[in-house]
Amino acid sequence: MARYMETLTIERGGFRIKVPESWWEFDVRPESRGDSIRRMVDERVRQQPEVRKYKDTYTAFLQKAAADAWKSGALYCGCMAESFGGDVPITGSITVSLVGGRTKDGEPLSTDPQVMAGQLAVREAKKEGDAWRKVTTVDIPDVGPAARTYGIEDIPVPDDALKRTIRAVLMQTFIPVPGQEGKVALVAGSSQVLDLADSFFDIFDAITSTFRFAE
Repeated sequence: MARYMETLTIERGGFRIKVPESWWEFDVRPESRGDSIRRMVDERVRQQPEVRKYKDTYTAFLQKAAADAWKSGALYCGCMAESFGGDVPITGSITVSLVGGRTKDGEPLSTDPQVMAGQLAVREAKKEGDAWRKVTTVDIPDVGPAARTYGIEDIPVPDDALKRTIRAVLMQTFIPVPGQEGKVALVAGSSQVLDLADSFFDIFDAITSTFRFAE
């Protein structure tokens, strides 16, 4: 993973985060993401002709990531799609969203990390190969504590009539937004490369640790 040491700072309204500079970022709006992704893939192929055989795979992955990010209301979506000399590309993504909720009485939900961690469900694998989820709290430098879930999870396919799921490595960190009751910045990292789960947990944790609220 040494090739990912160089980083790029992404700034959006209200926050900034650092991601590996080789990751992809593109417009996720439905009316423009198709052209944006095609141009980016063509440029990557031009720079690295050896990845031409993965062009269709990259395009399909990025289009799905963009569609999912748009549906979730993500403010930022960054993706990796690298071959590392293997037969199958290694893919993963990070999204940042602003989310909130209220109780049945209309009161803002608590964003206290300990309270949130107590409300998030742990899932134990009953046998090898089962999905699982752990819940913890972490400290984001210069930001403070946040609730986190991580594991191998079955994620519902958005807008799928058959209610299918996709199994993925998933880490979600819920960072309270200062001065906004019930609001958290959700930094979510996911990958369908299950065999590299531990490596992706490290990558997602490292990226999330760079999250900062804009002054």
